[in-house]
Amino acid sequence: MKHLTVRNVPADVARALEREKVRRTASLNETVIELLRRALGLGEAERSNGLARLAGGWSAEDLQRFETAVAGFGRIDPELWQ
Repeated sequence: MKHLTVRNVPADVARALEREKVRRTASLNETVIELLRRALGLGEAERSNGLARLAGGWSAEDLQRFETAVAGFGRIDPELWQ
């Protein structure tokens, strides 16, 4: 692996990197490498807004139960629209 040093990073860029690092809950090094990969078109890692980590995920069974439970919400009662 190659080691790089970046000098004279503008303050606004440093602040933005720090915020992004915190948002990703990753190290600064991991954050910079991932941002460089994306910017250079070297792979599209799955983007995450962090909600899965906070709320968990659904199984196929969970999704089926939810869709069954809300299926009636799409029906329109013609008597209410007269």
